[in-house]
Amino acid sequence: MKWLEPIQQFDLTLFQWCMARRRREMLTSLGRAVSKTADGWVYALFAMCFAALSWPSHATFLKVYLLAFVSERLIYFVLKNSFRRNRPADAISGFHSFVVPSDKFSFPSGHTSAAFLFTVLASSQFPVLLPFLLFWSVWVALSRVFLGVHFPTDTVVGAVLGSSVAFYAINAGGLL
Repeated sequence: MKWLEPIQQFDLTLFQWCMARRRREMLTSLGRAVSKTADGWVYALFAMCFAALSWPSHATFLKVYLLAFVSERLIYFVLKNSFRRNRPADAISGFHSFVVPSDKFSFPSGHTSAAFLFTVLASSQFPVLLPFLLFWSVWVALSRVFLGVHFPTDTVVGAVLGSSVAFYAINAGGLL
């Protein structure tokens, strides 16, 4: 796929620029903490609290929420195992990531995808949280790059994937 080579080269250059930043150690430490918030427990906790506080009046939202996460994970899994893009540690000689990734392939970023999915879904019910959740989602994406487990385009596509699935689920579920 020769047409992907310029994208790969741009991605590699941008990744190396990120790795060469001053205070990268601080960004890596912060990245570990932020990344852990996108491991999945926040999404489950939100669903349980939301259900406990609003059941049954918001049962439709909770069904949409669950179906959106299941759909996003399925699409993510198919994409990740179809593209099979190597992670930076496997693609760049002598580079080692700062955390052990949860799976072998890099594209798209599952942490980023789930974070943006959550941001769109949660802010559809609590619009006042949108700036905070959006800030958090962007930091999740950046953390995955600064931890050395994703290239920048992995996180961009993850953000598009999560947001798209969320918007589709909200529209299909009649929540708008």
